Amino acid sequence: MIIGHLNALPLAGLPPRLRAILTHPDCRLAALQAREDGRWQPEGAQWFCNIGPARTQPTAQRHTEYHRQWADIQVVLEGEEIINAATLEAAAEDDEERRPDLFISQHARHGVAITLRPGDFALFMPGEPHQALCTVAEPRTVRKAVFKVPLALLEV
Repeated sequence: MIIGHLNALPLAGLPPRLRAILTHPDCRLAALQAREDGRWQPEGAQWFCNIGPARTQPTAQRHTEYHRQWADIQVVLEGEEIINAATLEAAAEDDEERRPDLFISQHARHGVAITLRPGDFALFMPGEPHQALCTVAEPRTVRKAVFKVPLALLEV
């Protein structure tokens, strides 16, 4: 897990390929905020980004997920949310694969809670459990950009 802010990318210590994605002019905070909701994938890119609104919920109502083939870079564009994260792998045989490469963990123990506000991001590598869209004070709508980066692009 790596956290940071789009306006301070050098401080985040991102791997070069991920930093290259977020330093692209179309990935600056103002550009993402101005983009219409929906899936966006630059021509020739292996990665894509889903932009849109989502509703936060109390932590007890949110699932913990992880992926095996994709890294997630979750960027808050409007509003705020808490993302809980586990620092240990939580994959187990009884985890549910709800959609292709979306595994729901029943065993994750969250050791980290991150509050994200506009421009803040959290990067979760394959296998890293995370519980997004948790309420800060009360349930509300946030607008996010979620980048999906394939495992093949992460390998050196």
